[in-house]
Amino acid sequence: MRPTMSRRRLLAAGSGLAAAAAAPSLTGCGAALAGDGADPDTLVVHTQLGTTATGSGTYLSAVADFHRENPGLTVKNLVNGDDLAQVYETSRLARKEADVVMVNLYDKTLAWTDVGATVDVKPYLVDWGLHERVLPEALREWTDARGRVRAFPYFGTNWPVAYNTRLLERAGVGAVPTTGDELISAAHKLRGKGIMPVTIGGEDWTGQKLLAQIIQTFLTADEAVHAYTTGDFSTRAARQGIEYFVTLRDAGVFSDKAQGLTSDSMFTQYNTEKAAVESAESSALAQVPADVVKHTAVGGFPLTAGAVQPHPTALRTYTLIAFWISPNGTKKIDAVEKFLRFMYRPETVSRFITEAGRDMAVRSTTLATRFPLVADATRLGDKVSQVVLPDVHVPPTANQPLITATSTAFTPGTSAARVRAALEAAYRSS
Repeated sequence: MRPTMSRRRLLAAGSGLAAAAAAPSLTGCGAALAGDGADPDTLVVHTQLGTTATGSGTYLSAVADFHRENPGLTVKNLVNGDDLAQVYETSRLARKEADVVMVNLYDKTLAWTDVGATVDVKPYLVDWGLHERVLPEALREWTDARGRVRAFPYFGTNWPVAYNTRLLERAGVGAVPTTGDELISAAHKLRGKGIMPVTIGGEDWTGQKLLAQIIQTFLTADEAVHAYTTGDFSTRAARQGIEYFVTLRDAGVFSDKAQGLTSDSMFTQYNTEKAAVESAESSALAQVPADVVKHTAVGGFPLTAGAVQPHPTALRTYTLIAFWISPNGTKKIDAVEKFLRFMYRPETVSRFITEAGRDMAVRSTTLATRFPLVADATRLGDKVSQVVLPDVHVPPTANQPLITATSTAFTPGTSAARVRAALEAAYRSS
């Protein structure tokens, strides 16, 4: 990915030459439906919901309800998956970007408000009376160092560890492991029965998150923020965390060839009971088959001697899909207001919880009763120690190299020193 300053110049470019150069790429990326500001009665929403993403059905149904309530206003969805950020940046270069963008705060999107690709929504959030609907912790995560709110928070996630108790019992493991020694012992017993222990996508974001979680066994929150902001893993605590990870890996705790597995591989192994443990965010917990749900307990990742955390660890964040407003969207702000007021209604928010098992960054008393693992995760409370999700701290230029370094970390035989070197090298990439 380009360095930040290069992207700043890219997104700020406004000449006809730049727009013309971008046009073929715009169409090729599937962004032909991006907004052009010409139709004030059409609101273009660029979203990751609309295909197989959890909550897509609920979102499309909510949009249909919005149309029935607002017959003079049309919402046109432009749907992309993991490439949404790249497609949006290309369309922004051509000044053809959508009016509203629904995407996570992660990687490229961290710089959008700073470079003018999207706008500070704080004035709208307050003026529309939606400020009090947002959970305080979610508002903090979406507010940048200059006090700007990058987007209207919407989805959050709990990220505990799921344990298949039926498989543990089959292997002779009497209880969910809470220490590293217990986890290693359980891994040996599970492998003796032909069952993979902890499944993880060591080649993608799931592996990156679990590695960060394990390293934080020895890191305070401030120390974790420092490490993932600067790429400095040289402290004694960070080195201890890396060494703990390597000990677990070399003891056979993770699935075979974890360094080449993806999130899809992880979900498949756990959901088909080929593996006994997975680190699963709530949207994944909502997809666990009913028969496996009956034998799944959620908790934290086991600790080891000298840990600074008082309880097994878990992740939680409120930086999943939110509503960003683009410069084009400010030209249709009345339509944007109608749409966001509708999406923030308690009954609309409740639908995502009850129908899709989504965790929300918006206040709600609704429980995901149809998704017991999601509900169980919300009730963990102080039974787990919440550690820092690195997403908002990792510089955008380091994100993809850090995932590559994660694959190196999960490769058997890689020493703790080499894992540390790979992590630090990711921050020197451009």
